[in-house]
Parts: sequence; structure tokens; C-alpha cells
Amino acid sequence: MEYEISTGHNALERMLIDGSAEPMDLPLSLLEDITNCFSDDQQIGSGGFAVVYKGMVGNEIVAVKRLSRNMHESKFHKEAECLMKAKHKNIVRFLGYCSDTQGKIMDYEGKMVMADIRNWLLCFEYVPNGSLDNASHGLEWREHFEIIKGTCDGLCHLHEKRILHLDLKPANILIDDHMVPKIADFGLTRCLEKEQTHVFTSNLCGSFGT
Repeated sequence: MEYEISTGHNALERMLIDGSAEPMDLPLSLLEDITNCFSDDQQIGSGGFAVVYKGMVGNEIVAVKRLSRNMHESKFHKEAECLMKAKHKNIVRFLGYCSDTQGKIMDYEGKMVMADIRNWLLCFEYVPNGSLDNASHGLEWREHFEIIKGTCDGLCHLHEKRILHLDLKPANILIDDHMVPKIADFGLTRCLEKEQTHVFTSNLCGSFGT
């Protein structure tokens, strides 16, 4: 276990230095270690389907998104698939994923049963300045323009990769130290097939417009 954690730490540290490194499979033990077992003190955000934690990798920080166990596994697969294709300076960098299932004996209606405990996690670069809905106040016009342009560039890249974000809003646009916008939160994203031009859905979800 200690060897797995140490090896994972080294791999993540190398990835943070090498911007061209590909996202990788990350062991659950590593993600537990860097987030202090998903401590409440490390929590930096939450939503309907996930909680985000700060993870320490050496002197660097990453963001670890822990998806709800109540969601369908296919949603995790779709989000990870789209993130693997989305590589752009205006899209939050995807570092890796974890899909872990462990058997655990639990009490169910008075009987001891073996239950599958599933963990679905995604790891990203940490973007320090929060989201656009918190960082947009007091900015100069030129900064507003660069944020708008960067967001459009990121969105254009997604569309070139045939990826639909489906929940673009200020809360899902993160701002880094240099005021560079990065599109985040791909929980509702759809990847279109090669010949597909549109999608239909019978389940409405996402953010209400105002």
C-alpha cells in the first residue's frame, strides 16, 4: 500500500511538471492520502452529484472530485471520456481518474451481506482564484474581454472535439493566477458520435437560466 501511494505521488508530481503528460489511472489509496481521507477540512466545493476536495502532492495542490455513489456508473464513464479528449489552455486540466469497487460486509435488514462499495473520482489541476461568479467584480474592461475570449476559445475547442458542455455558467468557469479562464464541471457533458449532429434528452437537468 505504501509503495502504491509513493509511486502515485511521484507520478502525479511528474505530471504537474509536464504539461503534455496524459491523464492516468490513479489508485484510491493515493487519493485518500492526498485529501486526508476526504476530510471535511479539505473540502472546497460541492454540488448535486459530487464533492470536491483539495489534495496535496508535494508542494503542489490538486483538486479531487468525488462523485456520488447514487449516480449511474455510465455518467462517470461519459464525463471521463469527454475529459480525456478536452485538452486546451482554457479548459481545466484533467490529471486522472479512479474507478474502484470493494466488497464490504454490512448489515442489511438484520442480515449480514456482502455489498459493493463503489468509488468514482476525478483529479484536476487546482485553479486558485475560484470561479468567475466570485472573481468578476472590480475587473478592468480588458480583463473582462480576455476572460470572454478565453472562454470562447475553450468552448470552440470542445465543439471541434464534438463535445457539448451543456452547463456553461460563471460558476463553471474557473480563473487562475494570471486571470486565465478555464472551463470546468463536465458532469452533464455529451460526446457526439462521428456522424451525430444533435442530441435529445427526456431528463431536464443543469442550471436554470435567469
